[in-house]
Amino acid sequence: MTEEKRPVLAIMRPESYREKSEALAREYGFEPFYVPMIKLEGMKDEGFEPFIQRVIDGTSDYVVFTSANGITFTLDKLTETEKEKFITALKKTRVIAIGPNTEKELEKIGIEDSFLPEDYSSEGIVEALCPEVKGKTFDLARSAFGAKVLIEGLEKCGATVYETHVYTLNIPEGAAQKELIERALSGEMDAFAFTSSMMVKGFMKHAEKLGAGETIKETLGKAVVGAIGTPTGNTLKKQGINADVIPDEFTFEALIKAMKKEL
Repeated sequence: MTEEKRPVLAIMRPESYREKSEALAREYGFEPFYVPMIKLEGMKDEGFEPFIQRVIDGTSDYVVFTSANGITFTLDKLTETEKEKFITALKKTRVIAIGPNTEKELEKIGIEDSFLPEDYSSEGIVEALCPEVKGKTFDLARSAFGAKVLIEGLEKCGATVYETHVYTLNIPEGAAQKELIERALSGEMDAFAFTSSMMVKGFMKHAEKLGAGETIKETLGKAVVGAIGTPTGNTLKKQGINADVIPDEFTFEALIKAMKKEL
């Protein structure tokens, strides 16, 4: 008896997620085809030192981490002594985690009681916190591509908001990215998992480079397209691509589980 052919899933997350992502994809019955369409790079802006200082001094009422990467890239920049002081101070601060993976990353450094809003979007956080933030100070540590919605929303509610960019996102260029587009065009992919707006832009940029900007949309129209979160879904829509699946929970596992169901 021949084994049933597994549907091929294009995974385009940064390289650091490869092992976990491939294992999850296989667990849900997919054959993963992994090509990063996003590259993460640490950065340090002029807001970083004041952010660390405010947390250590206790003048920051809320600290928001929008991703597990935000925590990792923040801690990477600190010496062991600074790290210890910073984590001790964080434990006395109201820490907001966006998404369960961010919450897990905080637990690893001993922050057990972070606040996880039900709706992981920027709008969801603003809605959940608005009644209590007037006159409070917020610190956001995130990527250079974070949406302004969160800052504007909290400021409207009367909060003072500081932001520091601890990492940036780039679109990798190379033979692997070209191969993904070519294989997609030849109909070898059954499903595509998009986990950020930047990933959508990277994917389309590579397709356009091959002169296949329009053709790739037709290709995606015949496959199952999954998006994490409404912002990613909206970016696809702007490109003329329909997301078949946007799970309620903003996690990679929830996404591939929903995509498997859709198939």
